[in-house]
Amino acid sequence: MHVETLKVFCDIIESGSFSYAASQNFVTQSAVSQQVRSLEEKYGCRLVERGRTGVKATAAGRTLYDASKEIVRLFMELDTTLREAGSVVSGSIRVGTVYSVGLHEIPPYLTEFLRLYPAVAVHLEYLRSNRIYDDLMNGRIDLGVLAYPVKRSQIATIPFRSDEMVLIAPPSHRKLASRGTVSFGELGSESFIGYERDIPTRKATDRVLRAHDVKPRYVMEFDNIETIKRAVEIGLGVAIVPRPSVEREAALGWVRILDFEGETFLRPLAIIHKRSRELWPALRKFIDVLTAGTPPAAAANANTAAAANSTPSAAPVPPAAARRVAADPLAH
Repeated sequence: MHVETLKVFCDIIESGSFSYAASQNFVTQSAVSQQVRSLEEKYGCRLVERGRTGVKATAAGRTLYDASKEIVRLFMELDTTLREAGSVVSGSIRVGTVYSVGLHEIPPYLTEFLRLYPAVAVHLEYLRSNRIYDDLMNGRIDLGVLAYPVKRSQIATIPFRSDEMVLIAPPSHRKLASRGTVSFGELGSESFIGYERDIPTRKATDRVLRAHDVKPRYVMEFDNIETIKRAVEIGLGVAIVPRPSVEREAALGWVRILDFEGETFLRPLAIIHKRSRELWPALRKFIDVLTAGTPPAAAANANTAAAANSTPSAAPVPPAAARRVAADPLAH
């Protein structure tokens, strides 16, 4: 019996899904099914049962899972020790992240990491914030990257970077299309497109608006940044979003970016991992790349997008006059 087969079996039981186990181990779903059949033939008993809620372990399967989990853990620790001794950076990393970060913040870092460590396979999965915490605790992912990290005793938090939040409006907006800045106080009459209410960035945005006596009127709510942008592009309302997520659309003229007058609204991003989980070399190197600073390619792209979106009428805010409106980094 191979340790890899035991790991696949553990992933099935933890996720309740053959397809998820296949994706996490970079094999086909049919290969996963074949491995389970081989285990059942070897021991002469059923190990899993399929139901409406997913795959569950039988009594025998639970016994195998409990023992296999420890075997896999010990093997990974041994593998880490030997790889460190040989200075080999390889293996696979499973990262869970929210859409706005995964699509618009991580790519340049990922490109740099794969350039430095081509033997490492990185599996990026897009999840809601609460699911990232659950999957970390259950061992389905190795690392999380999200906004507004929450303090949890079993989770370690590493600061990543901060996003500047900006207002975006459709190019046809009657008042904002020709402007480069806007005050929070002007937004009370606008129709808002926003994240769903339980998403941390939405909660932080509402807190900032309330602090400026603005009660936003939401006409649409979505769970991801891409849908929010599309709604703004077609003129359904305005939205407050991270600047990196809309620089391309602004450069193409699909939306208008407006800074907040005299203030900077920052969204903290963080890397999280389970405290009790061993950080093997590839995972530590990935964290090092994320925390080393913005790759040159990312900075160049940001400058290009900012230049494409600038207008003569948009007066810059002097740095000394800018006031940070950053929500508590550990708020929900």
